[in-house]
Amino acid sequence: MAPFNSHHNSFLFTTFLLTILLYSPSSFSSFATTKTYSNGNETDRQALLAIKAQIIDDPYGVMKSWNDSIHFCNWIGVICGHLHQRVTTLNLSSHDLVGSLSPSIGNLTFLSTIDLTFNHFQNQIPQQLGLLFRLKHLDLSNNSFSGAIPANLSGCSKLLRLRLGFNNLSGRIPIELGSFQLLERVQLHYNNLSGPLPDSLGNLSSTKSLSLAVNNFDGKIPESFGKLKNLEFLGLGVNRISGMIPSSVYNLSSMTRFTVPYNQLEGSLPSDLGFTLPNLIVFNVGHNLFSGQLPSSLSNASNLVELDTEGSKFTGKLNIDFGNSPNLWWLVLASNSLGTGEADDLNFFESLAKCKKLGVVDLSDNQFGGIFPSSIYKIPSLVTLRLGSNKLSGNIPKGIGSLVNLTELVIEKNNFSGKIPADIGDLKRLRRLHMSENSFSGHIPSSLASISQLYSLHLQKNLLTGPIPSSLGSLSTLQELDLSHNYLNGSIPKEVMSLSSLTISLNLAQNQFTSSLPSEVGKLQNLGYFDVSENKLSGKIPSELGSCLKLEHLHMESNLFEGSIPSSFSSLRGLQDLDLSRNNLSGEIPNYFQHMLFENLNLSFNRFQGQVPSKGVFKNASGISLVGNEKLCGGIPELHFPACIANKSKNENISQRLKWIIPLFCGLLGSVLIMSTLIVLRLKKLKREPSSAPNSSTIDLLLHVSYASLLKATDEFSSANLLGSGSFGSVYKATLHPNELVVAVKFAQVLIFKAMNSKL
Repeated sequence: MAPFNSHHNSFLFTTFLLTILLYSPSSFSSFATTKTYSNGNETDRQALLAIKAQIIDDPYGVMKSWNDSIHFCNWIGVICGHLHQRVTTLNLSSHDLVGSLSPSIGNLTFLSTIDLTFNHFQNQIPQQLGLLFRLKHLDLSNNSFSGAIPANLSGCSKLLRLRLGFNNLSGRIPIELGSFQLLERVQLHYNNLSGPLPDSLGNLSSTKSLSLAVNNFDGKIPESFGKLKNLEFLGLGVNRISGMIPSSVYNLSSMTRFTVPYNQLEGSLPSDLGFTLPNLIVFNVGHNLFSGQLPSSLSNASNLVELDTEGSKFTGKLNIDFGNSPNLWWLVLASNSLGTGEADDLNFFESLAKCKKLGVVDLSDNQFGGIFPSSIYKIPSLVTLRLGSNKLSGNIPKGIGSLVNLTELVIEKNNFSGKIPADIGDLKRLRRLHMSENSFSGHIPSSLASISQLYSLHLQKNLLTGPIPSSLGSLSTLQELDLSHNYLNGSIPKEVMSLSSLTISLNLAQNQFTSSLPSEVGKLQNLGYFDVSENKLSGKIPSELGSCLKLEHLHMESNLFEGSIPSSFSSLRGLQDLDLSRNNLSGEIPNYFQHMLFENLNLSFNRFQGQVPSKGVFKNASGISLVGNEKLCGGIPELHFPACIANKSKNENISQRLKWIIPLFCGLLGSVLIMSTLIVLRLKKLKREPSSAPNSSTIDLLLHVSYASLLKATDEFSSANLLGSGSFGSVYKATLHPNELVVAVKFAQVLIFKAMNSKL
């Protein structure tokens, strides 16, 4: 082998040095510029410890690794550069950290990425962030930062992404933010920012995404926005921006997502919109003041996925060919004045049948005429179909059961007629079915019971007849049921009354239901609204109704209910609205009503009696109605009831007692007269028979005997001296002193005698 020459040795040394540079950065740092990196490392370590010190809650213990037992480059969330051991990335995302961001973060001068998303950082964003001139990605979204956006963030001249959304930031957007020449994404949405949008934002020449939605911005959209030639996403929704959209904005051909809903924008859309914005994927201008027709040029937007104009003032026929937008998924044109009421208004549905991914169609609250579009049955992907509040008519053609993915069918407030199709029961995923305020007739199809996930069923204000199918009791997820204003009859099925899932409302009013209200009504313990008014229900109000503790509104008026109000109603502490008027209820108004929080109480036209309470709702005549109860009395003067008789109940008790006291008194009085007559006759006889008659002294003794003497002579009418008793009193033996004369004394006579002595 040839010996190494000097050139070869130099090569080996160079190779060795490169190896150190590439594979051993820590060795290199000690080999060269040791003092410089050592000081820099210590600066970073101290800055990190200062950040740790501002964390007041660390539920996952992330900060426990931030200690001197390991190098700070190995701390959780910290990434260092290989060459210089300086912090380049701080990523503490999704750790639920609570605290403030220390200003010392500005000392981490090698940082290129900060990600603190999904935590609970509070207080202001440190101004010192503006010192991080190497920073490219700043993401502080989903926290609780407050205060203004630091104007000196413009010092981060290399910034590519600025994400501050979902915080509590306030104030205006600093005009200095317009100096970011490299910034691609700006997300300031969901804050409390205000003021007009600065013109300087039009200088963000590299920006592709500008999201400023859900703030309090006002004023107009700056004309300078038309210079954002790379803009793909513009989000200005839910602000207070007014005026017209600059025409130059409609020429940003790179735009794919244009969303400005819930503002006060006005004007009409340009007729060539679909040609100037051919790459549109999302176009949402709903809840503004736009008017005019929707441009037919939108047929050219072949990438369109979402079209939303809800809550504006668009008018006229819809002449868009959606067949050129096969990816269309969301079509919401509700609450406008689209359509003319003519039969061909829904012809565009033929083109919708080509949109095999279509999931949501909402055309409600417009002027569309014509019949139910059976072509919609060709789109099994449909999840939501809303056609309510239009001028549609005719029958629902058979085949609706083919929309197997449908979860919401809302066609109320139209002129549909005929029977409800039985195959509607094939919509197994349906959760909302609203067909109210039409002219549907016939019976409620029992097939509805097979829609096991149904939670809202509205069939009110139609021409439906027959009974409620008891099978509806199997809808165990049903939360609201409205069958009111029809011609349904028969008794209310106890199976329906047993639907404990009903929590929002149960409305059966204005039908022809008979019989009594099932006691199973007590199982509706979480029901908030219950209405069975204007039927022919009879019998007593079931006491089980008092178990419905969540009731706020209870309407049972215009029926044939009788008896008293159940005492169990005292448990309905949340009841605000109670109407029991126009029945045959009787008894007194419960006193506990005055302790309940009624806003409206109607007990009129019944047979209630007694005193009207005077507290609670009864203090305000406008909150109660008691007319048509002729036996009520008292209450506040505004009710105009007669005053109640004082101590009426006491007088009634006295009257009851007199019913038996008077006959008894008459009987006693009669017995006294009879005994007196017998005594007189006996004395006359004794006069005629002197041999057996008592002497004058004895007679004189009997005539002058006192009640006290009789009391003593009978030993206080002791039972030992009782000779006998009968229906007119008791007879006692009495021994009168001083002659030891023994006589018989009847107690009834003694009472009269005592009374006479009292007067004397």
